[in-house]
Amino acid sequence: MKITKICCIGAGYVGGPTMAVIAQKCPDIKVTVVDLNEARIAAWNDEDTNNIPIYEPGLSDVVAEARGRNLFFSTEVEKAIDEAEMIFISVNTPTKTYGSGKGMAADLKYIELCARQIARVSKSNKIVVEKSTLPVRTAEAIKNILDNTGNGVRFQILSNPEFLAEGTAVQDLLNPDRILIGGDTTEEGQHAINALVDVYANWVDRARILTTNLWSSELSKLTANAFLAQRVSSINALSELCEKTGADVNEVAKAIGMDSRIGPKFLKASVGFGGSCFQKDILNLVYIAKAYGLNEVADYWEQVIIMNDHQKRRFSHKIVTTLYNTVSGKKIAFLGWAFKKDTNDTRESAAIYVADDLINEQAELHVFDPKVGEGQILSDLNYLDSRTPEENRKQMNVAENPYEACKGAHAIAVLTEWDEFRDYDWKKIYDNMMKPAFVFDGRNILDAKKLTEIGFVYKGIGS
Repeated sequence: MKITKICCIGAGYVGGPTMAVIAQKCPDIKVTVVDLNEARIAAWNDEDTNNIPIYEPGLSDVVAEARGRNLFFSTEVEKAIDEAEMIFISVNTPTKTYGSGKGMAADLKYIELCARQIARVSKSNKIVVEKSTLPVRTAEAIKNILDNTGNGVRFQILSNPEFLAEGTAVQDLLNPDRILIGGDTTEEGQHAINALVDVYANWVDRARILTTNLWSSELSKLTANAFLAQRVSSINALSELCEKTGADVNEVAKAIGMDSRIGPKFLKASVGFGGSCFQKDILNLVYIAKAYGLNEVADYWEQVIIMNDHQKRRFSHKIVTTLYNTVSGKKIAFLGWAFKKDTNDTRESAAIYVADDLINEQAELHVFDPKVGEGQILSDLNYLDSRTPEENRKQMNVAENPYEACKGAHAIAVLTEWDEFRDYDWKKIYDNMMKPAFVFDGRNILDAKKLTEIGFVYKGIGS
């Protein structure tokens, strides 16, 4: 079966970039991205592609090339579902905040709503592709809903998890390590798998397209994120030991990273990992393990989250203790709010939790991030529900530039590893700060020797 029309439900950080690249590389396939959020769709359709709602290096160029040719963004969800031969589900699957599994299980209400809408609207056979990160065996529930519509339409469910790293998503899509597609082992299931393989084969070597059964594909995504997060928590655990013993975590990471069995990636000590996937997926893995009575397995993976939370608390505590055990009424400048560089995504960013701790200590925060604005920053703080929005606004200030954020500050905290932070006029920043001038480098990106020579008291992670 040759696919000519694709619909993607969800115009977020996964759906938007993925469909843009598919449209760019497959000009003979009409790709329609749909979302009920009218403001988001309007932003995707903005005349100036620099104003699209997601910042990823290279994404605006890809959208500019394909949009209007074979890439479309729309709020007409049912029309797009009806027309499509293949439907990607790329909606949010947050951690549950209520009921059974609260704080651990994935909330699948949006997935179920999508399945019911597809079932209701479809008048012809469809291939439904799970793009969202889902618990293992979710496809079973989706198939159950779709196959019990009573309208005679046949559905095949595929799992095609994304392995994108935000900040490099476009390059990850253009040159993926692998494409993973899981489906039924039946003849119909294999036909559906091959249809999706043929789409990716327009630009990806078929040797890099891995096909599995549904359950292996679903579990592989959770496992990949768990392993990556585990490495971050492992090096962060050692960073605290380094600080106590006089070792340097950067030197330790380099030494062990040169072992080919270990490798250097994800061994950078920091204030902690963030993003939409790591914590959510590990908590999901913990919940699944507990549901099967595998308590030791659950405890093992939960420790990765415990260590990450500890690292964030440890960072904010270090700021307070270094500033003579009080930050009350003191100006603390934050450089960075996004969870990592080259993205405007702030979900689970370490900055949110460090800010929350410092506001509890009555600090006056001034934030600058190149891609994140005041509305998002305040929204992130308000979501924690630690205090009223009015109280947050009183303690939180968002600066137009880094020099304004740092002027008169008692300390600077680097929370995101934006490259531009290295190139600031640090002498100018120092001259305009309160003395002694402290820098807490939560990403170990600044030149400690240079800053110390200027006069800063420099505090990195793990040294």
